[in-house]
This record gives sequence, C-alpha cells and structure tokens, in this order.
Amino acid sequence: MFKIVHAQFLAPGIKRFVIEAPRIARKQKPGQFVILRIYEQGERIPVTIENSDPDRGTINIVVQAAGKTTNLLNTLETGDSILDVVGPLGKPSEIANYGTVVVVGGGVGTAMAYPTAAALKRAGNRVLSIVGARNKELVILEREMREVSDALMITTDDGSYADKGFVTDKLKQLIQNGTRIDLVVAVGPIVMMKAITELTRKEYIRTVVSLNPIMIDGTGMCGGCRVLIDGKSEFACVDGPEFDGHKVNFEVLVQRNAMYRNAEQKSMEEFKRSREALAVEPEPACVVAQTAQGVER
Repeated sequence: MFKIVHAQFLAPGIKRFVIEAPRIARKQKPGQFVILRIYEQGERIPVTIENSDPDRGTINIVVQAAGKTTNLLNTLETGDSILDVVGPLGKPSEIANYGTVVVVGGGVGTAMAYPTAAALKRAGNRVLSIVGARNKELVILEREMREVSDALMITTDDGSYADKGFVTDKLKQLIQNGTRIDLVVAVGPIVMMKAITELTRKEYIRTVVSLNPIMIDGTGMCGGCRVLIDGKSEFACVDGPEFDGHKVNFEVLVQRNAMYRNAEQKSMEEFKRSREALAVEPEPACVVAQTAQGVER
C-alpha cells in the first residue's frame, strides 16, 4: 500500500497527490511515469510523475478525472492509500543544452511538461514555456512553470485569462518574430500535439511529443500501447513515452485510443449510477469500488 501524504485539487477535476514511494522517488527522472491500481480488481492506469522528493521519499502525480478509474482516484484524500504504484517506467526525457527550447503544455499535460522544463533549464537552456487551457479555472502549475522558464505565455480557449487562442498561436508568433528555436517539447491532447508537429515540420524544428496510448502492464509485454513511429511499431511504455513528433502517425494513435470508447462510456455510466445509489455523502473509494466493477478508464 502506498500512503497519500497530501491530496489537493489544483482545478476542477484535476487533483495533485503526494504519495509515499521512496524507491521510485530515488530513481525517477523527468518524462517517466508510474502505473497504479487503486484496488484488487481495479484497472491499471499510467500517470506521469510531476515531481519527486528523494529526501522525503515522495512522488507527486496530477490526475484529471476523465473516466471511472480517474474519477475514483480523485475521491481519495490525505491519509488514504493506493494499492499499487509501479515505476519509474519509460525512458527519461533526453536532457541536454540545446539552446532555446519551447516547452508546450496543454491542459493537464502541463504537469507532464513541468519536470522536463525544469531539467532543461538546469541544463543551461533558454526555456520558453507555453501553457494552454480551455478556461482560467483549468490553468494549472502557472507559478511552477514561471519559476523554471525564461518566459511564460498562457492562452485560454475562451479568453477568460491571459491571451485568447491556442498554444499553436503563441508558437506561431515566436516563429514569425524570428525567434530561434532549437527544440520544441509538446505534451497534451493528441490534437494539440499533432497541430504542433504540423507547424514545426514546415520550419524544420526538432519536436518531441509525449504519447498517451492505452496502456496495461507498462513493460512491453501486452502490446496495448503500440504506436506507429516512422512506419514501424514501437511501444510507448518502453520505447517512449517521448518520440520524435514528426515521425508519429497520429491517425493510428487516435484510432487505437478510441477502441474502447463505448466500453469506457458504459463503465462510467455504471460508476455514476453506483455513486448515486450510495449515501449523499461520498463513500471512501474502497467502498465505491465494490459497487462499481466492470470495464474502467
């Protein structure tokens, strides 16, 4: 069991957990992730490590409630425990002094981009960060990103905070203004990462993306996280999760991620019904889990 030292919502539906995991904290590097399971019959889900504290023996993860398991996870509070936390998994980010690096975080992808931005800054790079969200409420880690960036630009889809528009608009402005960019790191929704790579391909700017396919074991055994890179199959869990964005077949990635959409939706509907059937006050996650079995996500 892995104890939750602290749990706090950063935005509606987005929660940060500080978890006791000393061995993972000692080994974790930017770009890596863990796979966790809340209860015995539960789904295994991959979550990027936002930060770690080897001295305290803790790791931070940021979770956005999207389906049954992530909604269930976000009902846990300080003092609760998670059954399994396995990691660190995946290849670490390639950190070097490239020159000027633009780090782009879309939505909860900002939590994944943050440790890489911090490491790139420590390596001597000029780090320009772009953070995007649908609205002001969903902008996360603004202070943390500002601390590790030479400049931070924020966009919201509806214009409720900072500049109205998309992260691609800011990146396009940098390019049009003649800013020399040696590397772009993009983490966020698939549609965002695809748009970034289409923009940088025309400018011959090296671009790294962090992929989020469906994943089960995290060791390359199941093949569930197969992605098509430069026409060849690779596994996001052991060959990634970061890849050359210009070589990623995003169409195949979208198709594979949609394979279980109907089952996921059905599971979420059953989960909601089970919650409604319980008391008005939310029950502990372990109780909810016993009444909400089935396909998860």
